[in-house]
Amino acid sequence: MSLRAIIHLCLHAAVPALLAWLFWRPQFGKAWLVMLLGWVIDLDHLLADPVYVPDRCSVGFHPLHTAPAIALYAGLVVPQRTRLFGIGLVLHIALDAIDCMWMRCSS
Repeated sequence: MSLRAIIHLCLHAAVPALLAWLFWRPQFGKAWLVMLLGWVIDLDHLLADPVYVPDRCSVGFHPLHTAPAIALYAGLVVPQRTRLFGIGLVLHIALDAIDCMWMRCSS
């Protein structure tokens, strides 16, 4: 696994932890866990053949990483009941998009 991939995966855990600590400190564990549930959208990688390609940008390629899905995730940020999950999903997409840019810059 490349250094880029390792950093990318670590950011998927670290950035939600940082946000939970900064904004939901009294409920840190719950907030972090709910935002980590944003990883559920990576189940769409199982539909691809091959499942994992280290240099493939997931944004726009996998069904749960497309614009209509992203619009839905943004909508989940609005109601308080789904806000943390929505933030986790939007954050997941943002980190994936940063990884895509990193791939383009390094190739």
